[in-house]
Amino acid sequence: MHAHRFADAAFGPGFRRGRGRGPGGRGADAPPPVERAEVAGWFAGRLPGDWFTGPVDLQIDRDEITVVGTLAEPDPGEGDAAAARAGRIARFREETRQQRMAIADAAQERYGRSVAWGAACGDEREVFTNLSMPVMTRLRQRERLVLDTLVDAGVARSRSEALVWAVRLVGQHTEEWLTELRQAMASVEEVRGRGPVVG
Repeated sequence: MHAHRFADAAFGPGFRRGRGRGPGGRGADAPPPVERAEVAGWFAGRLPGDWFTGPVDLQIDRDEITVVGTLAEPDPGEGDAAAARAGRIARFREETRQQRMAIADAAQERYGRSVAWGAACGDEREVFTNLSMPVMTRLRQRERLVLDTLVDAGVARSRSEALVWAVRLVGQHTEEWLTELRQAMASVEEVRGRGPVVG
């Protein structure tokens, strides 16, 4: 039984926590970079056409591919609309589990990354299971003091939690810039892919 059978995330065959060495687990056996367009096309071809109302939202890093699709809204009726949307997401999660795990196994084999699934319906959005990866780093005293201040003030319970808080805060306030940066990197990958093959 694969590790991903214990949770809803699809940690495919051969998945190993703490893969490689150094920051972010980048080592000799770390997966190679992937082109987002290629991954998007692969999932578009593998996903059943009746699952989602349009293309999925893909987030890709060195360890994981997160796939979030939009579900059709429930028909208007009695009761709370938000609860109906949450119920539709829960039903999707239960009814598609086996198929999603099979697709994730194939993606793991192809891209060397685990797959996390999620669904959105109206204003409701849920990612079922995400990896939590340790990231090793070295901080100088000035940087450690920032984390310690957050801990002493009760914002975080530990330096590691304070670091997570800081990363999330940066992401929230620089989302537009980060999006532009990702788009620029995607353009570079596309141009590189059209280049000549050597060897």
